[in-house]
Amino acid sequence: MIIDIHGHYTTVPEPHNKWRVQQLAAFSRGEPAPEYPEITDEEIIESIEGNQLRLIRERGSDLTVFSPRASHMGHHEGDQAVSVEWTIRCNNMIKRVVDLFPEYFIGVAQLPQSPGADLTATIIEMERAVKELGFIGVNLNPDPSGGKWETVPLTDEYWYPLYEKMVELDVPAMIHVSASCNSNFHATGAHYMNADTTAFMQLIQGDLFKDFPTLKFIIPHGGGAVPYHWGRYRGLADMLKKPNLSNHLMNNVFFDTCVYHQPGVDLLVDVIDIKNILFGSEMIGAVRGIDPTTGHYFDDTKRYIDSARLSDEEKAAIFEGNSRKVFPRLNAALKERGL
Repeated sequence: MIIDIHGHYTTVPEPHNKWRVQQLAAFSRGEPAPEYPEITDEEIIESIEGNQLRLIRERGSDLTVFSPRASHMGHHEGDQAVSVEWTIRCNNMIKRVVDLFPEYFIGVAQLPQSPGADLTATIIEMERAVKELGFIGVNLNPDPSGGKWETVPLTDEYWYPLYEKMVELDVPAMIHVSASCNSNFHATGAHYMNADTTAFMQLIQGDLFKDFPTLKFIIPHGGGAVPYHWGRYRGLADMLKKPNLSNHLMNNVFFDTCVYHQPGVDLLVDVIDIKNILFGSEMIGAVRGIDPTTGHYFDDTKRYIDSARLSDEEKAAIFEGNSRKVFPRLNAALKERGL
């Protein structure tokens, strides 16, 4: 079975996006948000069948772990109440996709966040998404200020109530920022990569997993710069008097395969232990075009794993086995289906 752990609903019906614009405009005027539009099942089916589902079938994957569009989480816009309302709408849309296409999608939640806000509402929505919507994980934004980095590091005790609930619910978090409002940082080309790398370095500097030994994080986009400068991070850990990274972080931190060329994936699987790599594509996401050097889509990452210097057992771990371990609720859901 091939499980893609990194999918976003980037093709959501346009009335949903228009409502978000109206919501933020109403907030700026000090008014309540307008009524949310009625979106039919037919609109959702059309948005999925010609896009994600078509590519799933063409590329040969089976199940996509699906979450709201990351760049539209917009935690830097409005306030926490605005974020809660928007997040609920986004997560409910994912639930509808999963209910319409249960063989192809399973949900991961956006979280309501806002710079400086406490995590009470964040935890409430996470619990709703897992217990009521049946989601198997969450996306956690380490920079809800949108490229300004006005939030404390992931190792700060500010985050501990959220981690306690993650451990209780047995769900991992993908560390995923949203849009950038800082003109120095292009959202997907700079801000995403910066955040992935920054999160890993924060974890090196702290001792978070001593307090939460079963907590699991996925750092997407191949881990940012980390695997490609692995010696630097091993060396920094040594200079900071931290344990070897294999013990300090790598029982709890995992990377996906959203690296959009063969040499990059080859390096990833050569440097990082196979147990720490999960298959992901982020299809119809940051990089949607066709690579002129190969004639294939950049984000058709299955091709790179198929062509990598890996045994059949290693490929099976990346495509399926590791995901079942990192997402215990996914594994339970698949077992319920006899898979």
